[in-house]
Amino acid sequence: KGCVVVVQEIFGVNDHVRWVCEEQYARAGYVAVAPCVFDRLEAGVELAYNPESVARGRELVDRLGVDAPLRDIRAAADRFGAGLKTGVVGYCWGGTIAFLASTRLGLPAVGYYGGRTVPYLHERPQAPLMLHFGELDAIITADVVAKTRAALPQATVHTYPAGHGFNRFGHPDWHDESA
Repeated sequence: KGCVVVVQEIFGVNDHVRWVCEEQYARAGYVAVAPCVFDRLEAGVELAYNPESVARGRELVDRLGVDAPLRDIRAAADRFGAGLKTGVVGYCWGGTIAFLASTRLGLPAVGYYGGRTVPYLHERPQAPLMLHFGELDAIITADVVAKTRAALPQATVHTYPAGHGFNRFGHPDWHDESA
C-alpha cells in the first residue's frame, strides 16, 4: 500500500515503536520502518518509561538536534519507499520530527503529541499534515494546541479526551478510544 516511516519518542526504538510498525502498519499492508536515530550518538538506545529515562532521552534529543533525524527519515523513505507512496508518523518528540518532515522534506506526516513543535510553527507544510493532541495533556496545554491551529490553518488538528501518550500501546497513558 505504501511506506510509513515511524519516528520514535525520546525512548528510542522500543516495544511501542516495534508494535506500531508490526501491528498497525505492516499488518495493514504497508512497508513500515523505524530508523534508530539515536544510533548516531549511541547504538541500541531503548529507554524505560521512568523519570531517569525521560531525562536521558531529553539529553539525547537535545544533543542530536533535528537535522540528523530528518536525514535518516529521508534515507529511509528513499530506500524503503522507493516507488511507493511514503509518509511519516511520529510520537512525542517524533511527532515534532514528523512535523518537520512535512515542512522540510515535503513528506506527508502525522504527529502525535509533538511537544517540541512550537519553535517551528512559522514553517509551512509542504505536504499534508495531521496532528493529534490530548485535551488532558499536562505537557502540551490547550494554549499550545490553539497556537498550533492558528499558525497552521492548512493542517488537520485533532484533539481527544486523553492525556499525553494516549496512543502508546501497552503503557498506562494508552487511551483506547482516542488511539
